Order: sequence, then structure tokens, then C-alpha cells
Amino acid sequence: MNDGYEAFRHKESQALSDLVQKRFHYLQNPSDCSTARKLVCKINKGCGLGCQLHHIVYCFIMAYATERTLILKSKGWRYHKNGWEEIYMPVSETCLDSEGETQGTWPSTDVQVLTVPIIDSLNPRPPYLPLAIPADLAPRLIRIHGDPIAWWIGQLLKYILKPQPETAEMLENGKNKLGFKKPIVGVHVRRTDKVGTEAAFHSLDEYMKAVDDYYDQREMVERIDKRRVYIASDDPKVIDEARRNYPQYEVIGDPEIAKHAAVSTRYTDTSLNGIMLDIDLLSKSDFLVCTFSSQVCRVAYEIMQSMYPDASSRFKSLDDIYYYGGQNAHNVISVMDHQPKSTDQISMKTGDLIGIAGNHWNGFSKGKNIRNNQNGLFPSFKVNNKVEVADFPTYSHIDEN
Repeated sequence: MNDGYEAFRHKESQALSDLVQKRFHYLQNPSDCSTARKLVCKINKGCGLGCQLHHIVYCFIMAYATERTLILKSKGWRYHKNGWEEIYMPVSETCLDSEGETQGTWPSTDVQVLTVPIIDSLNPRPPYLPLAIPADLAPRLIRIHGDPIAWWIGQLLKYILKPQPETAEMLENGKNKLGFKKPIVGVHVRRTDKVGTEAAFHSLDEYMKAVDDYYDQREMVERIDKRRVYIASDDPKVIDEARRNYPQYEVIGDPEIAKHAAVSTRYTDTSLNGIMLDIDLLSKSDFLVCTFSSQVCRVAYEIMQSMYPDASSRFKSLDDIYYYGGQNAHNVISVMDHQPKSTDQISMKTGDLIGIAGNHWNGFSKGKNIRNNQNGLFPSFKVNNKVEVADFPTYSHIDEN
């Protein structure tokens, strides 16, 4: 963005990141583990890696909001039986056990060791769940970022996803072997277990149309020597199709990773390495084309936010708008009046709160006007996202040190 404030955005983004990472480190490294208040998170949730990473992030939010050290219980993890700490660095340097004088489950917050259920079963639901960001960060964050909640989730992932040396070496070797280099667009095509159940089928041509659009716009201001695309998929035929039908592109991808991403072989070390490499390279791409119905896609988008001052516009989703599974309500605010032009549209007045159900990507979104209880379509350009803000601990004694 060439508005003269780019240097400020870089500096402020880095300062905010340093601030929250310092708080996370303090929270996760108590001086006395035996007396520390803890929150236990079991990561044997029966779902894919993206879903499990979002489960850990939710637990971390709960720990941050209740001023507790996050303890991961990962032995027997379906992706790697020996647990999280063989793949990623432990989330604490000083406190890894879940022992304590008193133990309880949410909402019994007066205990030393608290266990929480999955986000969908949490009751009562606190206001600091996604899509809320901490109130003390909000004024600075809203000023520099187009999707503050994605930035917040990205910072939590940044702290959690610190690879062990062997994992880091695997990721670097995979990147070099594939010849991953910029400029490049990351494309994630989810097929096997989603199409027909959670998501509609989208042809490769639809993805590549968005890739073409990105490069066409970029070439209006700079010369691109080679158009590259990194394709991650659970269907190896997609990579072959791209190489066959788009010879003008350098198509980077590994059909072997795609084979192991299929449902029948998903929970193996080989599959885990493949999906970690996919997420890493998708997040490091200049632009992301995918379906936000996929958790892998949303994780890559969230991690991408920690790599740029503002990467909120570096994506194209072919289906859902951004969301966090199990989130509290997603509302938008009308910035213009709207009179319905057909029976399937709703009326809006400036300032109306609209509960959004989705974007149809044809100029219209669907939702419910909270003021008049009308359900239907409305012009997407007439609303802005409502940034949800919640009170979290401010950790002011940490910031001053």
C-alpha cells in the first residue's frame, strides 16, 4: 500500500507482535510449576491437523484469558503417538506437568488446574472466544490491520508452532527439493473427505482463474519473470491436471504428499510431514487461493498474518468467508442504507447490525438484520466487519519490564 505509512505499519506490527509474544512467554514459563495455575488441553480431538491446531489455539486463548499456563496432553496423539513435543518445541520451558492441589472442569475457575472441553461444548461461553480480540490491543491493531482476529490467531499460532530441529530441517529440505521460490501463489484444493459433505466441488479452473487475476494485477505495476503456483491437495491428479492444462505456469507440488493426505493414510508420520510442509509453504506464498471451508486453508491464512504487517487481502476463498470453528456470532455493520430490489433482499439502515451467514461472491451476502429480524441478501459493499473486542488481562506488569 503506497500511502506513505508503510514504515509505520511495519514498525507498529512488529511492536505489537513483540508485545504479545513476550506476554505468552511469561504466561507459559512460571517460576514455580507446582503452584502455577494451569489449563489442560487434550489434543486427541478426532479431526484433521488444521482442526487440531485450532483446538490448541482455543485452549491457549482460554489460558491467556484466565491467566493460566497452557499444558498440552498429547501422548497417543493420532498423528504422532509419542506426542506433540517430538514434532514441535514444548509450549513451556519450565512447566509441562498437569499436577496441582485442586482440579476441575470449566466453569470451575477457582481450581488450580482447569480442564476445558472442545469449543463447541463450552458452557457458559465467555465473550473472549473468537472472533474477539483483546481490548487493550484493539486501538493499535485496528489502525494497522484489515482483519484483526486473523492477526490475533496468527500470533497464537506463531508461539505454538515452533518446530523441533528435525522438523525444521524437514520443512527446509522439502522447500528446497520442490524448488519453492517467489513470486508464487499457493493453491489448496481439498477434495476427498470434504466434497459433497462440508463443501461443494470447485474445478481447478476456478482456482486458476483467481491465480490469473492475481498475476494480471501484479504485472500492471511490475514485471514477473515466471508465474509460479504451489499446489497442495489430497488428490494427486490435481497436480498432474495443472501441469497438463497450464503450461504457462511453473507448477510446484508433490503428488506423493497428496497421496498420503488421503483419508486412508492421513494419520501417519509421512502424512503429518506432508501436511506440515503444505501449511508452511501455503503460508509463505505471496497470495493464497483456496476454500475457507478447509481448516488447513484458514490456518495458512492465519500464519500468513504473522509474516506481513497486514496480509488480510492476500487471499481468495472460493466458498466461505473467514471464520473460526465454534466462534461467537459474526456480525457486520451497515455503512449505507439499502432498500430491497427483490423479495429475497433485506432492508438496512446505516448502523444496523447484521448477523452474516456467508458471502455469495456475486456482489451479495446473506444475513439477518438484528433490528428488523429480516433474513436475506444485501450488497456486500454496504457493510463492514464489526471488530469484536473483549476484556482480557492486560499483563501491564509484564509490558513495563
